[in-house]
Amino acid sequence: MHIFGPRLRANEQWMREHNFARWIRSDGTSKKAGKVKQPEQAISFGPQVKPGELVFGVAHIYASKNDTFIHVTDLTGRETIVRVTGGMKVKTDRDEPSAYAALLACQDVAARCKELGITALHIKIRAMGGTRQKTFGAGGQASLRALARAGMRIGRIEDVTPIPTDTTRRRGGRRGRRL
Repeated sequence: MHIFGPRLRANEQWMREHNFARWIRSDGTSKKAGKVKQPEQAISFGPQVKPGELVFGVAHIYASKNDTFIHVTDLTGRETIVRVTGGMKVKTDRDEPSAYAALLACQDVAARCKELGITALHIKIRAMGGTRQKTFGAGGQASLRALARAGMRIGRIEDVTPIPTDTTRRRGGRRGRRL
């Protein structure tokens, strides 16, 4: 029994009559009484699939001479799953396009993909293209190898470098770049 006994009960009765529901619950306990915790349910991200079934995403790899971008989307390309660049993994500007930076970025990408339930990737790799160079930077091949070594299954590999059929004049002038 409480110290104040009947006086406290009378006060609670008055509060109920005057609609003070925010202080007193329907079972007669106040909000300050200990709350009962509900058991937490496990949260799972990504699609619901059977064990051993492959879930594909698309890895868009852009390997220029200044940086390497690894951008993973769903199959339609509308929903971004994870996007990491070589510059996010190293400190100096000159290391951004390196194979090491691409490797570190791909390890992060693979970890996040596995966390979301994506087990396999189709790869679309791209260089700068257009009037500029049409070969990948140093991080292009390294990122492919790093994704495979991180445990991601590789589906189709496609080169999506933009190749012009006719274009504007290339930089460098009539006699080209003289060294």
